[in-house]
Amino acid sequence: MSSFTPVSALLGGLLIGAGASWLLLSLGRIAGISGVIGALPFSRRMEFAWRALFLLGLVTGAGLLYRYGSTFGVQAPLSRIDFPAWKLIVSGLLVGYGTALGSGCTSGHGVCGLARRSPRSLVATVIFLLTGIVTASVLRHWLENWP
Repeated sequence: MSSFTPVSALLGGLLIGAGASWLLLSLGRIAGISGVIGALPFSRRMEFAWRALFLLGLVTGAGLLYRYGSTFGVQAPLSRIDFPAWKLIVSGLLVGYGTALGSGCTSGHGVCGLARRSPRSLVATVIFLLTGIVTASVLRHWLENWP
């Protein structure tokens, strides 16, 4: 817990909640990133526009954090240049498969689904968290030096 930053965590949570609320109230859409991305290639003009802008906002926000975060005392996570590309590819494929299997991602279920008191989202979020804990434990403690 040496890197616990309650102020930036609170601000980030408020921004995520505000963005999810705005999307729901203005367009009636759920801010689940996997759903936004998954439907993007098949969207009509207006659907494509809000989805593309939503994703552009996510990327822009991350870029601004990396560029200007330290100005406000917020430390962006450091990238690991020594991380093997094959592990990154396998991890991405597994996340994509899990998202499809769970009919959504943590933003859709954990943020939006729990706010709507969805029992299905509660179960999905608990499974996501437990799986993340087990995966991090296995990777960190058992497979740390595995090629």
